[in-house]
Amino acid sequence: MSVRLQVLADSPIFGALAKETLPEVDGHCTARHFDRGASIYHAGDPADSLYIVAQGGLKLSRPSLDGYDVLVDVVGPGDFLGMLTALGEATFPDTATALTESCVLRFSAQAFRAVLNQHPQVTLAALDAVSARLAQARRTVRELAADTAEQRIGAALLRLADSLGTPQDARTHPAAVRIPVPLTQADLAAMAGTTPETVSRTLARWRSSQLVATGRGTITVTDRIGLADAVATAN
Repeated sequence: MSVRLQVLADSPIFGALAKETLPEVDGHCTARHFDRGASIYHAGDPADSLYIVAQGGLKLSRPSLDGYDVLVDVVGPGDFLGMLTALGEATFPDTATALTESCVLRFSAQAFRAVLNQHPQVTLAALDAVSARLAQARRTVRELAADTAEQRIGAALLRLADSLGTPQDARTHPAAVRIPVPLTQADLAAMAGTTPETVSRTLARWRSSQLVATGRGTITVTDRIGLADAVATAN
């Protein structure tokens, strides 16, 4: 239970609530566990739930007109996913899939409305969280339109490192941040709007410069400042 309360406290939607009210909010949600590769929901399903990630990592993919799924985001502990009819969506626009063994806290539409009625400040926090997600989507669109493939790949890695990254041993790797979810080069290519071959060449170049390290489906940003500089100066 203490873990669930901490997850709620760390989430952008419920984090502003007083700690003594979190047990009551927790009573409105249920915990659900998913194995790696399992789907939490599919694009087109009724948008009747809001989910808060408690453990693990999930990818959000959206079907495109040519029949392929496009990876639009990766979320980790504290992040929210899904949408509610109360917030303007009738169906889920994307499919959520567990990248690792994961646990999420689920609020049904009825349960979430009850929380909103009891704690009106959650409404503003939810709108702020959705606005931040939309702002990030607009930044991504600008990157796809104006930036080089190398810049887009770097920007995607930096976003993942900032949102999901786990700092490594400060004594041996003082600036290293490991992205703790398995991402293929195809996944990263989908996020950056490029090809897996371009991702492969770019990562190889950054490995040689000791900006990143890769292994078994995971990526570690070994020098975040150096990677940010490389992204800023790429052409």
